[in-house]
Amino acid sequence: MMKTLENLSFDDLQLIEPIKKALSDSGYTHPTPIQAQAIPALLEGKDLLGCAQTGTGKTAAFALPMLHRLYQSKSRNIPRHPRSLILTPTRELAIQVHESFCTYGKNLKLRYAVVFGGVGQSPQVKALADGVDVLVATPGRLLDLIGQGFVRLESLEIFVLDEADRMLDMGFAPDINKILKLLPKSRHNLFFSATMPPEIERLANSILVNPIKVEVTPASSTAELISQSVMFVDRENKRQLLRHVLEDKRLSRVIVFTRTKHGANKIVDYLGKNDIVAEAIHGNKSQTARQKALEHFKKGITRVLIATDIAARGIDVDEISHVINFDLPNVSEDYVHRIGRTARAGASGFAISFCDSEEKAFLKDIEKLIGKSIPLNENQPFHSQVVQDSKILTKGKAKALIENRNKAPNHLQRQKRSNNYKNKN
Repeated sequence: MMKTLENLSFDDLQLIEPIKKALSDSGYTHPTPIQAQAIPALLEGKDLLGCAQTGTGKTAAFALPMLHRLYQSKSRNIPRHPRSLILTPTRELAIQVHESFCTYGKNLKLRYAVVFGGVGQSPQVKALADGVDVLVATPGRLLDLIGQGFVRLESLEIFVLDEADRMLDMGFAPDINKILKLLPKSRHNLFFSATMPPEIERLANSILVNPIKVEVTPASSTAELISQSVMFVDRENKRQLLRHVLEDKRLSRVIVFTRTKHGANKIVDYLGKNDIVAEAIHGNKSQTARQKALEHFKKGITRVLIATDIAARGIDVDEISHVINFDLPNVSEDYVHRIGRTARAGASGFAISFCDSEEKAFLKDIEKLIGKSIPLNENQPFHSQVVQDSKILTKGKAKALIENRNKAPNHLQRQKRSNNYKNKN
């Protein structure tokens, strides 16, 4: 009897035994839907367009067939010439993808390297010197190393563009175009994005040749195992509400999303003063500090991680019990990415969103995207009837008000410094 995708095991896929053994050692027996659909096509060398949100097993979907093909190929490493390249938007994601290759390919005699900014380049240059089979990189550092002559891409066999939508959101389009011009015309292309707006489709069409398309759990949907709720709260009471919610020890591993880096730091300080240990991860933190915070979170040393959207994109941590949206995102798709950090690998999870008056427009957009209303939880001490009864602003008006609000602390600080200067003189 022919097996369905749901009944497939990794033993049914035509992967080489060293990879199957690594999967077995890691406790993986059955491929996720995107893995079951993508791996056979990639083993045949077909270009692939993958539309999949976080938590679907996307990394293994391209890593496993890549390792298989690289191992079986008779190509040899050439100094400074990687055989494959995975381009990612953030340092955290680059590190996660590199770790996955090391895990799945531990029984293979292949070389893996990762390059990203924010740290010294010497160890990265040394790793590239003899040539690598798999290079994971962020665009900026890769272009720096190319400019210095430490990396050449003429011999590339496989190119992967991961998280393409986030790449464009972060302004990496010019860097991507520069890198594409350096790639050989004959290569195997893999393209992954959680969303497929027109600009992403145009980019995909410029890279891929007769690709197969694999679409799993569209970005407009949310995992069925995630229990969602929203709490109406006045803006000035949000931190107190967060403290109240975190007092429940059933929230065993929590990511709290904020809109700004400054806001993330203020929450960490506030929680610390209330005996709740938390760490922040955002773009102003050094790479060392970000990795330390992430390791503490993974190991359970820190129960609460405060993150901004860009910094959190590469976080792939199992057993996250709750995601809390301290600030609702003004880009609806980001809500799906955020809450997808919980309920991974078949587990259940919870997503709690705080919503003030100016954010009701964002809530409306999110509910429209996911196709359902998010249940209101009034059973909390800071429930605001004012917010509940307030009119919904236009999204543009709400965004403008919030942007002005976020600029206020710096404006007040400048005014305070000016007044101090006048008093002294």
